[in-house]
Amino acid sequence: MTNLSCMHQDKDKELKINWKRVATTSLFGFGFVGPVGHFWYEGLDRFIKLRLLMQPKSFRFVATKVALDGVIFGPLDLLVFFTYMGFTTGKSVPQIKEDVKRDFLPALILEGGIWPILQVANFRYIPVRYQLLYVNFFCLVDSCFLSWIEQQQDAPWKQWLKSFLPLKDQKGQGG
Repeated sequence: MTNLSCMHQDKDKELKINWKRVATTSLFGFGFVGPVGHFWYEGLDRFIKLRLLMQPKSFRFVATKVALDGVIFGPLDLLVFFTYMGFTTGKSVPQIKEDVKRDFLPALILEGGIWPILQVANFRYIPVRYQLLYVNFFCLVDSCFLSWIEQQQDAPWKQWLKSFLPLKDQKGQGG
């Protein structure tokens, strides 16, 4: 059975919801994703229409909006999420930095395969004033996913995924 970190299993295998973690991730949505997402989607739409002079809902408009969202908002959201979760669990700044180093790239890679698909549908078919509502629906699932990634610590699959990326840190890990 999949272990979502917003849920946990007792010794008797009964699935229990971790309400503290649910509240913590919900506060992230209300405090960061909601307000920042509102201005981000409205501003991004305006920027692409008025500055880049692209026709709304066109292929170029949607592709540009998906690309900018994935390159700017996606990484920012992950960085803020992992930092926030570290502070809410009482971790120190050095611990949070290590957790972000461990979790950021695997999350970015895995989410990079999902969010662009969701955002194409969002930016093509959903009016801009409802785009954040659409995203928030998928954020519920995403919060469980990100929490699961965070709880995986140094899982072998994370190491395997990172082995494909040329990182400066990997050179100094020998001793």
